[in-house]
Amino acid sequence: MLKLYNTLTRKIEEFKPLKPPQVSYYSCGPTVYDFAHIGHARTYIFTDILQRALEFNGFKVKRVMNITDVGHLTSDADSGEDKMEKGAKREKKTVWEIAGFYTEDFFQMLKLLNIKKPEHITRATEYIPQMVKLISQLAKKGFTYKTSDGIYFDTSRLPDYAKLTGKTYSELEASLKSGARVEKVPGKKNITDFALWKLTPQGVNRQMEWDSPWGKGFPGWHIECSAMSMAILGPTLDIHTGGIDHISIHHTNEIAQSEGVTGKQFVHFWLHAGHLMVEGGKMSKSAGNFIRVADLIKKSFSPTALRLLFLSASYRKEMNFTWKGMEAAQSAYENLMSAVGELKLSKNPGVKVSHNFRQEFTDAVNEDLNMAKAVAVMWETLKSSIAANEKYDLLLFYDKVLGLDLVKAKAEAEDITLPRNIKELVEQREEFRKSGKFTEADRIRDLIAQKGFNVQDSPGGPIVIHNAIIKKITGIDNGDN
Repeated sequence: MLKLYNTLTRKIEEFKPLKPPQVSYYSCGPTVYDFAHIGHARTYIFTDILQRALEFNGFKVKRVMNITDVGHLTSDADSGEDKMEKGAKREKKTVWEIAGFYTEDFFQMLKLLNIKKPEHITRATEYIPQMVKLISQLAKKGFTYKTSDGIYFDTSRLPDYAKLTGKTYSELEASLKSGARVEKVPGKKNITDFALWKLTPQGVNRQMEWDSPWGKGFPGWHIECSAMSMAILGPTLDIHTGGIDHISIHHTNEIAQSEGVTGKQFVHFWLHAGHLMVEGGKMSKSAGNFIRVADLIKKSFSPTALRLLFLSASYRKEMNFTWKGMEAAQSAYENLMSAVGELKLSKNPGVKVSHNFRQEFTDAVNEDLNMAKAVAVMWETLKSSIAANEKYDLLLFYDKVLGLDLVKAKAEAEDITLPRNIKELVEQREEFRKSGKFTEADRIRDLIAQKGFNVQDSPGGPIVIHNAIIKKITGIDNGDN
């Protein structure tokens, strides 16, 4: 029984989809004006784990993720420059070139982190007609008004506007006024009101703009997600995910405009990922701690080791990334992959031991995606004395959710043929070990390493793997020849 923390109710609840076993799932995607960083990576690993957990429990997931390639302003208010236009100016390229380049970079990051690509990828610029229709429907129902710079949603029309935040309307309004995230825009009736359609200012040339009943312009950021999600998944979704920073504005506004049109509950389960700090500070280019997955690879870290690191903490909690922690995760990942390869090659039958690992793992997954506990079960399985083939099968079972791509270790460990000279050295080393001549055994091991092979001792005998295979398994170069 899968239980998830629902931001809307502030409770952990049993997950029940509207039309089992089908699950409609929308996850907020990137604004493709710059490189994605490891903070983004953490959120998308969480959304991937959620999809895997749903499938693990027998659900059939229909998932949509947007690509925001227009309309996301540099301020959470309805002011500032469109991030896409800003990126184009920064790099002296067209907005379309910027969108294409950073979208592809984002997909590459997903691939490196072994994140499943959602079934439906929707680009905002391809859903302008749906957004215009949605705004028109809101206008007919009296939820909109026009200012000099666009069409706005009147949040005072919804008594439960702030329900996702856990605050009353007046409390949310007061917090926004006291904070720096939203500023008063001329013509707005309430500080919580938001733009549905921004008009192109007179004398300004935009690369992305469209005709509408209200004039030439572009959509607001919030209307995009409502239009795209409902176009594919219908008026009510089972699950919607995103970063915790989206709760008070972006997701609150999605609910307002969606429920304003349909009169139905927009989403049943809202799930949000916590922030990622870097060495105790906020990540930014100006602070010099903006880290991409590509940067980790340059430092000889495996992207999957980062995934393993992120699995060590609750997705809902703030997490602090440190280089020391990354080094530990890399070491743990290398040990794991080496162990999986050894299990595949091992001839050790082990012993029959009563255990409950499969159920313990399942319970951890279904406990609001308690991946730290699930990973702990994985390590306990490895340390146990159960048969190698049973351990191996359990690890692949766990990996359906963990997504550490353990099958790579299986593929690379199978059908390995050792050169005759390496076999002879391994046999010599074993003779030295059996006779207690460990200094000589270590010397032979170093010689084997110089020839490009790695020796791992196991209860079933030595396991020998070429460093090129270790490199394929872990993504790390151990100096193969």
